[in-house]
Amino acid sequence: MQILIACAKIMTGNTPNNIQFATEPTFQLQANKNALQLMAYSVEELQGMLHVNRDITIENWKRFQNFQTKENLCPAVFCYDGMVFQKLAPESFSDEELLYANDHLLISSFLYGLLRPLDMINRYRLEGNIVLPDNAGKSMFDYWKPILTDWFIEKIKADDGILINLASDEMRNLFNWKRVQKEVTIITPDFKVEKNGKLKTIVIYTKMCRGAMTRYILKNKITDINYLKYFEYEEFKLCNEDDWLFALK
Repeated sequence: MQILIACAKIMTGNTPNNIQFATEPTFQLQANKNALQLMAYSVEELQGMLHVNRDITIENWKRFQNFQTKENLCPAVFCYDGMVFQKLAPESFSDEELLYANDHLLISSFLYGLLRPLDMINRYRLEGNIVLPDNAGKSMFDYWKPILTDWFIEKIKADDGILINLASDEMRNLFNWKRVQKEVTIITPDFKVEKNGKLKTIVIYTKMCRGAMTRYILKNKITDINYLKYFEYEEFKLCNEDDWLFALK
């Protein structure tokens, strides 16, 4: 099975000294073209696009200016520092487990399209609704859709035809999701917390569970979806098998 998770906005992670393997992003050419366009913006223009404070803007302006510098490259799974990646905890993976993850885990990215864990990348910040001048008036979502969809479907089919979708809902817009749904089996686990007798989505818990489930699948090299039923994290347990709903009650 293949697993899809979303990139994180925070990219403060560092590469462990003992990493022996590295791969090149599948869509490096497109990333280079996008970064080249982003290099042309001033700090003020970039801030208006990203809607972040000036310090974050300057940090990312510098990142784009130095995008071609190989000294700044980092394996993707170690670059991101959001909650999903904290709970995935790739630094605890053995070399064998990292290589397995590289074959079974995909990370969506507005700059790089799709990444494997050991793909060497530069740190960046980008949003899906941004329109770059050379992209025919398309947002990053619409730019990537025709590029990624066929590749994504074939990647899943080349495995066992099953996708465990642990990415945020907006990442579906990077693909022709209706086509993906028709051609492969998609399982999208949901994580909710019971409050006042009702099940509610609490974003931080959802992110934690997504990272923990990704870790569970990769560490145990799960290939049978039935074993997902046994996933537990911080008292989250499967409570509705039909909807793959895991709840904390």
